[in-house]
Amino acid sequence: MDPATEQKLNTAKQYKQTGDQAFKEGKVKEALMSYHSSLMYLNGLDKNALAAVSGKESKPEPNPNGGAPTSPKTEADEILEKVYANMAACHIKTGNWKRAVETATKALAKNPENTKALFRKGKAECEEGFVERGIKTLQEVKQKNPQESASVDAEIARHRAIDAQKEKEHNKKMKGFLNKAGKKGESISIGKEKNGTATNFDSGAKIEEVTDDA
Repeated sequence: MDPATEQKLNTAKQYKQTGDQAFKEGKVKEALMSYHSSLMYLNGLDKNALAAVSGKESKPEPNPNGGAPTSPKTEADEILEKVYANMAACHIKTGNWKRAVETATKALAKNPENTKALFRKGKAECEEGFVERGIKTLQEVKQKNPQESASVDAEIARHRAIDAQKEKEHNKKMKGFLNKAGKKGESISIGKEKNGTATNFDSGAKIEEVTDDA
């Protein structure tokens, strides 16, 4: 057993616990700082040494999806999964959707069955503007854990309503823009032909590009 590795693992646990408590108290920034410190101690630790600390032999685990066996899961992997999932919750609180997706994805890399991380990823994807992608992710939560169906359905319904409202506002804005452009494009008389009749030309206001709102 490597005392240095065991000490690092215990320090990582302490930082995680500090982060958990800070999050419960609503101190999101402090929680993120503690989780980040925990990651610094966990990342890069030798898997064989960690297996020795936990008393597990470093043997490959069966792959539930078939194929080659996966690397053995250590105690550090379990802590990393929880830290990343909790960081995703913190980023959702602060509205940092991109980082929420990234950290939830890292948690899922450690455990694809973590439905809390999966839910947070789907929610953040929707908030980031990738609604259909997010809804697809949220639906995976229902497949993995049917007990969460009610909360997932409520979240999906909320994002569909928001998306529908945004589309309605966009269409209204476009309608006003097109009406305004149409008025500018009314035919005007700019001269006469040889026979004395007026020649009408349509100024034809042309929409080349409509940029989205920032």
